[in-house]
Amino acid sequence: MISNSDTPGAAHLERRIGLRSAVLFNMLEMIGVGPFITLPLVIAAAGYRLSAWAWLLGAAIAVADGLVWAELGAAFPRAGGSYAFLREIYGPKGAGNWLSFLYVWQLSFSAPLSIASGCIGLSSFLAWFWPGLDSAPIAALPALHYGNFAAAGACLLVTALLYRNLSQVTRLAWVLFAGVLTAIAGVIVSGFAHGLSIGWHLPVSAGHGVALATAGLAQATLITTYDYWGYYNITFLGSEVRQPERTIPRAILLSVVLVAAMYVTMNFAALPSVREAAGQAAQTAAGAASHLQLVAEIARSAFGQWAGSVMAALVMWTAFASVFSLLLGYSRVPYAAARDGNYFRFLAAVHPKHGIPHRSLVALGLVACGFCFFSLSQVITMLVVTRILLQFFLQQIGVMLLRAQRPELDRPFKMPLYPLPPLAAMAGFVFILVNRNKAMEGLAVAAGIAASGTAIYLWRAKRMGEWPFKGREQRTGNREQTSAE
Repeated sequence: MISNSDTPGAAHLERRIGLRSAVLFNMLEMIGVGPFITLPLVIAAAGYRLSAWAWLLGAAIAVADGLVWAELGAAFPRAGGSYAFLREIYGPKGAGNWLSFLYVWQLSFSAPLSIASGCIGLSSFLAWFWPGLDSAPIAALPALHYGNFAAAGACLLVTALLYRNLSQVTRLAWVLFAGVLTAIAGVIVSGFAHGLSIGWHLPVSAGHGVALATAGLAQATLITTYDYWGYYNITFLGSEVRQPERTIPRAILLSVVLVAAMYVTMNFAALPSVREAAGQAAQTAAGAASHLQLVAEIARSAFGQWAGSVMAALVMWTAFASVFSLLLGYSRVPYAAARDGNYFRFLAAVHPKHGIPHRSLVALGLVACGFCFFSLSQVITMLVVTRILLQFFLQQIGVMLLRAQRPELDRPFKMPLYPLPPLAAMAGFVFILVNRNKAMEGLAVAAGIAASGTAIYLWRAKRMGEWPFKGREQRTGNREQTSAE
């Protein structure tokens, strides 16, 4: 039987999340503003006839990595997800202490970056209703737009909505999810309707050689992989999941399959319209903004101005729902680390009335507000590279180490075809790193976060007598005792 708390007698999180809610929280994070903005980019990169394959390849990478999360999440269903996994795999009294701290440190950047990306995407669709959002309120800072303040405001609103008990949060999540499904359905219906009105057919792609086609498919898969991220969100709520050994693996795999079906259908629906809509966007004065709002343009082409406005509003709703799920899941990680004494202790508090890690929630929400003043491309680049290097790789290597070092460990869920899933996931992520534009800049950011986090950990470890200084102090004490004798 799995305990609700890792600390007897302490305030703890209750197991109230079932399979449907687990799938809901995953899908809310997965279907953010990303697919609505990146849909034309995927088609442009891969070509009309290969674009669906980019979504399928992205889903395959998500399934391979999702099996890693499923095995670890079922074995260690605790608050914090990756934090608990890394600490257990590499040893809570050894290197696991350092790597779990380093993970939480990078999450203090990557989680707010992910949240900020959704808020920035939301503000880009808000510009459909408020064109002046692209103007700069401060003459001395022309790169700062009203849209940045709108994004930060959305982040603060989500933080306030999550500051309540989990039962209320779950009910609100179902309301948000209804809007997400409506947005997906809107893209599909308007895409097929406009396609039928102009004679639905698959547009002819320009002829390219195998090398160019492969490169285009690779770039498109990079984008779709980012759009799938979030299938693991339920593992961060591990301490609040009922029957986690069954619920977590099922929720991960179901969410990937369901979202993949939606993305592929959206892709086919948009194919006849995307060339025409992209051409119209390129002719406008605000070409970049119109390109981001392409799905709203498709809805307007199919049904008129009112449909475009409804679609823009639904995408904003979807982005808001994604940010809601992101902040909900990630707020549990600093809490779990602080509760173990492996992070800043003031974040370990649980609200006496709502039963949520309220300080961790507010801290991440405020940091995310700060990142809302970066550009969307900067936020996504820093997020993707940092998370792959300092989280995903450590887990994929770790799940294989755990199989070798602790074969007796109770594993309620064992991934099929082991070790192919972690190896395939690693190959997919290496593929992403190599093919990113300005890859060295992203690697430099990740290296800086890793170096600063390691320096802070070593300073704390020396003060507290933890690994690697604990063993050294014991050896020094033993030598001194031997000399005295």
